[in-house]
Amino acid sequence: MKCCVITLGCQMNQSDSERISSVIEKVGFTMTDIEEDADLIGVVACSVRQKAIDKVYSKINKWNSWKEKRPLVTFVSGCILPADEKKFLNLFDLLFRMNQLTELPNMLTQSGIVTEYSVKKSSSFTKENDLTDFWQVKPNYSKTFEAFIPIQNGCDKFCSFCAVPYTRGKEVSRSSDEILNEIKQLVEKDVKSITLLGQNVNSYGLDRSNSELTFAKLLNEIGIIGESSNKDFWVYFTSPHPRDMTREVIEIISSYDCLAKQIHLPLQSGDNKLLRKMNRNHNVEDYLKIISDIRELLPSATIFTDLIVGFCGETDEQVANTAEIMLEVEFNMAYIAKYSPRIGARSARWEDDVTHKQKTERLARLTEVLKRTSYRHNEKMVGQKIKVLIEKKDQRLSGAVAARTEGKLPVRIENAPDNIVGTFQEVEIIAASELSLSGSLV
Repeated sequence: MKCCVITLGCQMNQSDSERISSVIEKVGFTMTDIEEDADLIGVVACSVRQKAIDKVYSKINKWNSWKEKRPLVTFVSGCILPADEKKFLNLFDLLFRMNQLTELPNMLTQSGIVTEYSVKKSSSFTKENDLTDFWQVKPNYSKTFEAFIPIQNGCDKFCSFCAVPYTRGKEVSRSSDEILNEIKQLVEKDVKSITLLGQNVNSYGLDRSNSELTFAKLLNEIGIIGESSNKDFWVYFTSPHPRDMTREVIEIISSYDCLAKQIHLPLQSGDNKLLRKMNRNHNVEDYLKIISDIRELLPSATIFTDLIVGFCGETDEQVANTAEIMLEVEFNMAYIAKYSPRIGARSARWEDDVTHKQKTERLARLTEVLKRTSYRHNEKMVGQKIKVLIEKKDQRLSGAVAARTEGKLPVRIENAPDNIVGTFQEVEIIAASELSLSGSLV
């Protein structure tokens, strides 16, 4: 029997999918990427973005039409708002939250899916495999050279535009012993890129302040693993909140080679009035102080951010303030999203008074600013020899591969063999564009 899992949303959902796949394989399924071949199809959904929810409805309507011709069981999980959960109950055969993952084998049996494994062991699956906790489920990593490690779940910040606190709940930190053991195992397997995941990774440990490490101390322990391993790897984290970002974290990143010199620090807006309305609990000056610390201690670091255009009441002047901060910081990358109300978030009760046309124009405006700052940085890299991680074959150009720098800048390399995917290589940067680089193997 075959199972297909579709992942929508962020890297946290990707990590959740790897754990779901692990549990499903243990009850006797083989995984497939082909929906038409599957007896069990699931989607790891994301209520944070309306586009992701729209995709869920498109998928389930198609899958339910297939049930008229063949047996098929569907499930949904992930980051889902209560309002969406209620709707999904009538569309999917199974709905479970990630903290219920260890119960999935029994759910499948109760839904009429029986495998040789489930007949013998489904009733004792959780106990026999010590799957008493979601964190303890060993993921089925989707790549041999890259891994995502959840270290924290949930959010207590309650930004007015965001639904995450209502989909993921309160901030909960995973045991540092579990995290460090998983990292050690991955390093021994020669994994090259490891990303620590959480809704607010730098609030790690604050919910267990009397018994757990802080985020800075966790990074320090990871750095020690890197120093003692004699292995070559990069460790990233996403996403931090400016409110909890300390100089100590930046100092520790500067102290260890394995801690990648790349910081993703969401700004959302460059206007203080809007930041207050967003309930971000920091201002532009606080943010720029963090940027100053990064530039001082990590001069080679790339800086990524998240921005929202068209938030409730946003004016042209406030967009101009955001553009001004973008020029001052000179972001290497910015993920710019048009605001859309999410049911449950506080701003859903406010008037969405910026028109779609205005949002589109403002998105284009800030994108042009991003292209300028990104190109300015990329142009300076031409002629440099740097280490990159080869990620995949380039689908757009035969004989080329796609790579990333330590700072997560994309590099296309032509005339490269396929067998270097998943390895570190030295390249010379030969050309720069607005949001990417071109290189040749040295």
